Amino acid sequence: MATAQYDVIVVGAGNAALAAAVSAKENGAARVLVLEKAPREMRGGNTHWSGGVLRFAFDDPREIGPLLPGAEEQFENFYEGIQPYTKADFHGDLMRVTNGQTDPVLSRVLVDNSKDTVFWMHDTGKIPMEPSVSLTGVRKGNKIIWARGLVVRAEHEGVGLSAAWFATAEQMGVEIRYSAAVTTLLINEDGAVCGVKMRGENGMEEIAGDAVILGCGGFEANVQMRTQHIGPLVGGAKVRGTPYNQGDGLRMAMNDAGAMPWGQWSGCHATPISADWGNYAPRELTDRSNRLSYLYGVMINRNGKRFVNEGEDGAMFTYAKYGRAVLAEPGAKAYQIFDSQTVHLLEPRYGTSQPIVADTLEALIAQLDLDDKAQALRTLAEYNAAARSAADGFDPTQKDGLATEGLALEKTNWALKLEKAPFYAYTATGGITFTFGGIKIDEHARVIGTDWRPIPGLLACGEMVGGLYYDNYPAGTGLVSGATFGRIAGRTAASKGANLTKAVTAPEALPGRMAAATNKVLETAPQAPGNTLVETSWVP
Repeated sequence: MATAQYDVIVVGAGNAALAAAVSAKENGAARVLVLEKAPREMRGGNTHWSGGVLRFAFDDPREIGPLLPGAEEQFENFYEGIQPYTKADFHGDLMRVTNGQTDPVLSRVLVDNSKDTVFWMHDTGKIPMEPSVSLTGVRKGNKIIWARGLVVRAEHEGVGLSAAWFATAEQMGVEIRYSAAVTTLLINEDGAVCGVKMRGENGMEEIAGDAVILGCGGFEANVQMRTQHIGPLVGGAKVRGTPYNQGDGLRMAMNDAGAMPWGQWSGCHATPISADWGNYAPRELTDRSNRLSYLYGVMINRNGKRFVNEGEDGAMFTYAKYGRAVLAEPGAKAYQIFDSQTVHLLEPRYGTSQPIVADTLEALIAQLDLDDKAQALRTLAEYNAAARSAADGFDPTQKDGLATEGLALEKTNWALKLEKAPFYAYTATGGITFTFGGIKIDEHARVIGTDWRPIPGLLACGEMVGGLYYDNYPAGTGLVSGATFGRIAGRTAASKGANLTKAVTAPEALPGRMAAATNKVLETAPQAPGNTLVETSWVP
C-alpha cells in the first residue's frame, strides 16, 4: 500500500526537475514531492557542475536587460558587443550541429519558448543572473564581444543555479526528500502511473501520486550502459558530473511503463577536460576541468598527429563532439599546444592545472608523454609551414577564415603559426557530461509508449528526453531545454493533462526524420505553451 498521496511526484533534483516542481506548484498542485537519490550534500544532479550559461533567442540585445541589471555600468559599451540571436538563428544552429537530426517538434518547442523560459527562471524561479564574461566573452579593444545567444548565465554558475532552485522550491512549499532512490514506477489497473516505490533511509516505501515527472538524468555515470550503448571507449571515460546519474529513470520508464526509447542512444556530450583529473570531477571544482580553448592552438594525439579541425567553428559548437574525438585516440589522451601569441586567450578554467612549458617546440615535445615524438615535431613543422601570421587577419572574436593551406587536415579558422616562445601544452581527455539517448515525449512533456500513445500519469524532462541532440550539441542549450520541458511538465501535471491518452501518429509511412514532424497530439490534449575566474582579452 502506498503510504502517502501527492498531486505530483518529481524524481530527480537538478535544473529540469526543480523547474518542474516549481511549475507544478505555480499551476495549482497542492502537494508536490521531490525525490533526490543523492544525500543532501551531493544534491542537484549535473546542474551543480554546469557553467550555468543559458542559450536563448532574442531579437534586440536590449531585450535581455531586465535579466542583467547594472550590466551597462559594469561593462563599457555592453550592448555593442551583443548580436541579435533570433529564433531562426537558434533553430538553425540546432539543425547545423545535429546534421538536421534534431526532433522537429521538440526543437521548435524549445526554441520558441527559450526566451520566455529564461525570464520565467529569473522572475518565478528567483534565479539571479549575470553576464557570462569568463565563458563566452572576449574583449576586443574597449568592448566585449559575446558569443551569439550566450550572454547570460546564472549567477555563480551551476552552483548558484542549483542553490536558487532549491531555495525557491522550498519557499513555495515543495517537499524534498534526500537519499530517496526511486526503484519502481507503480502502475494501476487502468495502465496509469500512480506513484513510485523508493528506497529511503528507513527502507522501502510506496508513495502514491496523481502524476510522476521523471527528471533524473541520463546514464552517463553507468559504465555498463555507456559501454553497451555508446561503446568501450566512452565506457572508460571520466565523468564530469554527478555519479548518481545511473539511468534509473530510463530503465523504469521503459521496463515498468513501456516508454519508447528515442534519440541517439549511441551519442553523448563529451567535453575535452584535463587528463590529469580523476575518474569523477571534484564537486568543489565544478566545471573547471574543461579545456575548450583548443581553437587558438593545435591538438595532437599520442602518435604525434592532429586529429580534428581545431578551427571548424567556435568552441561552443564543437566541444561536445571533440571530447568524444579525444576518447577515440590512443590512450584517450591528447595535448593542446599554444604559443605566447594566444595563451592569454585561454579561458580561466585552464588555471586549475599547470601547463608544460618550454622555450622551443623541440623542448616542449621532449617533455610530453608521446609514443612518437619525431612525428609530433613533423606535425608541428608542417602545420607552421601551412599556417598564417596574426597580421593576416587573426580575430578571436569570430570565425576569421584564417586557414592553413595544403594540409591533409586543414585548420579553417584561427590558424596562427606556433612561433612565439615560450610554448605551452595542456593535457586533454574526454569527460562525459550527459547522454543523448532518452525516451520520447510530446510537446506537453508526456511520455510516449511503444504503442505511440501517451502513458497516463507519466511525464519527463531534462536529460531523460531523447531526440534533441545528435553527435553534437550547442552550448547552453541543455539548461534551457531542461527548464523549458520541466516547466511544461509541471504545468501539464498540475492541470491533470498527464492523464489524457489520445495517441500520436505513428510515422510508419514517412521517410527519415520528417516522420517525427507528424507526431502531433490530437486536439483533445492541453494547448502547447506559447511565447508569452579571469576575463579573457584580445587587443588587436
